[in-house]
Order: sequence, then structure tokens, then C-alpha cells
Amino acid sequence: MNSKIKLWTQLGLGTALAGGLLTACGGEAGGEAGGEGAASEAVAPGESGAAAGEGEGGGEGEGGGGGEGAGGEGEGGVAVNRADSDPIVYGTALAVTEAHAVAARDAYAAGKTDAAAEMFAHPASEVLVEMDPVFAKLGVKDFKPLLTDASVAVLDGKSAAEVDQRYDAIISALRGAAQKAPDSGASNAAIAAGIIADQIERASSMYRTSARGDAYEPYLDGYGFYKVADSAFARSAAAIKAESPAVHDGIVDALAVLKQAYPTVTRPETLRVEPGAVSAASSKVMLAAGG
Repeated sequence: MNSKIKLWTQLGLGTALAGGLLTACGGEAGGEAGGEGAASEAVAPGESGAAAGEGEGGGEGEGGGGGEGAGGEGEGGVAVNRADSDPIVYGTALAVTEAHAVAARDAYAAGKTDAAAEMFAHPASEVLVEMDPVFAKLGVKDFKPLLTDASVAVLDGKSAAEVDQRYDAIISALRGAAQKAPDSGASNAAIAAGIIADQIERASSMYRTSARGDAYEPYLDGYGFYKVADSAFARSAAAIKAESPAVHDGIVDALAVLKQAYPTVTRPETLRVEPGAVSAASSKVMLAAGG
């Protein structure tokens, strides 16, 4: 229970409500969290302590400019007003959520407990609460509690295996949600390419933000976006190449640059790649994809 209260105060009332934490805490939340210091520790809904103090939230918003899926609307930079009709927008919301989960899992394995807890919890208020009407319309069961449960498990110091089980449950829910994406008539290859291009641009934006300071959170965000772009491309590379060789080749080049930019989940003392090189690689993909 103390871990749930800690998560509430760290991430703000918005995340607690979005993830069902207040319901889970019941009356105890009012007594324990409502004491001296709780209100002062809590930050704005949808904003983490890191975002308020170190600029993570601002950096991520900056990453919302890439791809068809990103329109700068809604928290997390996803144009949720089009998600019920545009499969790229819909898939982008799922990919952003997956990126946070991947980053959280790997950060926890690397001993970054607080960062991992925040990464697991962020999508609940950044993206998924905005997507609730879309998910309800498409018949997708609410899976925000899976993210906050994983965050609490991290704060409780559960084993890596137990956290991995929670991560697997999140991924399973995301894959199930993907099966209910809206149909716009676009090919699977075009949809995959649009989502991957968006994740590449987000990773590029986060890298530029990272280069302007030494905060870990923007780097960790970018790492997650890169990893999701890479794994999604592994599943769809052949189809993308068959339909659009230029887009395929641009993605290959961009992922090669991002692999150097994000070598590990922990931020290196010195960033290895010039931000301009990362931006150029992302721009090539965006141009080829028509973004």
C-alpha cells in the first residue's frame, strides 16, 4: 500500500486516477496520502516529478511531431481525435505505451528503480486515458491497471522475473488491442512504416533533448522509442521492402544510427552520436514515408 501512495505522490493525481490507484487504495489513500506533505509532493496530473523538474515531459511533447501518428494533440503527442479511424494514429498510441514499458523493464534490470516505476506508470495518464473513448468504441478492455501494477511491483522491489511477468501481460494486452485497430484501407506495410517512422522521430527528438543536458529521463524515453521501432521493423521489414524500398532503406539507416545513439538503457557519460546525424537519419525516413 505504501508503494501505491508513493506512486501517487510521485506521479500526480492524474496518474493515480487513470490507473485506478485511488480505487485500489480505498479509504487508506485518504488517510495516508492526505497527510502533511502529500499535497506538496504531488505534481500536476500527467506530469512526473522528473518532468516537472528536469524537462522530461517537455522533451516528450517535442517528440510528437513525427509521422502521421503524431499530431501534437493529447498528452504524449498522439492525435487521439483521429485514433478511431486512422490505424497509424491508433498504432502510435500503442507503440508509445510499449516504448515506455520496454524502457521500464530494461531500466529496472539495470537497477534504475525510480525511473522504471515512472516509465511503467506514465502512459496511463500521458496517452491511455485520452484513448479511453476510442478503446471503448473498438471493444478494447481497459489495461491501464496493468501499467500501474507493474509500477507498484517495481517500487515494492519485486524480482526481475516478477516484473517481467507484468511486462509480458502489458505486451499481451497491447497485441490484443492492435488486433482491433480501425480499418482505413491502408496496407499493413504502410501502417507499420508509419508507426515505425513516428517512433524513429520520437527517438530522434529525445536524443536532441538529451544532448542539451544530462537528465536521464529523455534518454530513457528515446531508448524505448528506438527499441520499439527496431522490434516492429523486425516483424514487418519484408512487407515494407516489397511495397516501398526507399522507406525500407531509410528505416534501416536510421535504426543503425539510433543503435549507436542508444547503445544501452543506461545513459553513457558522453553521447556517441552527433544530434544532427540522428535528425538527418530520421528526416530521411519521414520524407520517404511522406510524413
